[in-house]
Amino acid sequence: MFRTLLAALLLLLAKGAAAGAPIRIGMVEGMSGPFANAGEAVARNVQLAVDKINASGGVRLPDGRHPLALTVFDSKQGVEEALIEFRRLADQRIGFLMQGNSSAVASALIDAVERHNGRAPDQRILFLNYSAVDPALTNEKCSFWHFRFDAHADMRMHALTEVIRQDSHAKKVYLIGQDYSFGRQTAKAARSMLEAKRPDIAIVGDELHPIGKIKDFSPYVAKIRASGADSIVTGNWGNDLTLLVKAAREAGLDAKFYTFYGNGLGAPAAIGDAGVGRVRAVAEWHPNAGGTASDAFYQAFGKRYPSPKDDYVHLRMHVMVAMLAAAIEKAGSTEAAAVARALEGAQFRNSFHQATMRAADHQLIQPLYVSVMQKKGEGARFDNEGSGYGFRTERYLSVEETALPTSCRMTRP
Repeated sequence: MFRTLLAALLLLLAKGAAAGAPIRIGMVEGMSGPFANAGEAVARNVQLAVDKINASGGVRLPDGRHPLALTVFDSKQGVEEALIEFRRLADQRIGFLMQGNSSAVASALIDAVERHNGRAPDQRILFLNYSAVDPALTNEKCSFWHFRFDAHADMRMHALTEVIRQDSHAKKVYLIGQDYSFGRQTAKAARSMLEAKRPDIAIVGDELHPIGKIKDFSPYVAKIRASGADSIVTGNWGNDLTLLVKAAREAGLDAKFYTFYGNGLGAPAAIGDAGVGRVRAVAEWHPNAGGTASDAFYQAFGKRYPSPKDDYVHLRMHVMVAMLAAAIEKAGSTEAAAVARALEGAQFRNSFHQATMRAADHQLIQPLYVSVMQKKGEGARFDNEGSGYGFRTERYLSVEETALPTSCRMTRP
């Protein structure tokens, strides 16, 4: 970490910029345990986005330019551990918190940030969320100090069910997910949206399993097979998704997978040929979205992280860091409230993506892609993680189509 910061400072000096004190960002994430691969993937994306800002000279403030500096705190994917790491972050007077790979952790961190900011108004912290997608976080639990840069679960499920709505072969759907707030919300949204969009579809299973503890999903796959399901909807992520699709492949399960995260972290390789034309994923972008600028973005990531196991690119994390830097410059300050006000209504635009931070609930509104798994060269120019399988766009949903109403009643300082 110190070598990264030193390199950034030397680069700024080489450019003739006045390198001020670093603007510190603390990422509280599960970097060990069953979901360590997901945490590592986030860290790579955020670090590359930070490096890009620093390579351009850093963040401009009235006293000169300042580099960004990322410090990672390992929460071990637990709520209590995350709160301990948050206290360490606050003790180091780090003003920007990033987290995302658990809605349960995010919910606890929102409360912790609210308490901290109330007690220490001169050391307030802003929480930037890149993946915790429980809709409650920007609805009934919305906070002035929290901003979400990912589409929430209802937005993602809306996109997936729009594809299911048009699939005349879908007759029986099985819902399976992780047993915590996000998994329960995903199942609730799937049931509600399918009933509204395709009342003829039968929900033949609705199952939750312990998060991060199942090593063999074959009993669950046996239940899915016995139900006669032709489609599976899951919000599973990390090893819980990889092991689920691996068990489905080994059992020869003939069903479509509608997933939130089936396009990486080992899932394409785990399911192999059985997933071609069957596994779908929803995201704000994917490597085969198309266009010269999109290709260049993906290839730049691959140049920095050439190992196939590191090939999991999250555009939203790059958008998050870019929008944070722009908001700090607009505010002319790193003070949390000033940056928060600069983020409200802020827009991100490049040649292949657009997004707006909705002021009412601090939810980023952006397009979504539903993509379907293909063999490399047979509908997919780029593959994922060197697996030989990639994804091609099946359905693109514009900003107008993805924006859902909010019930947020935000208290502002």
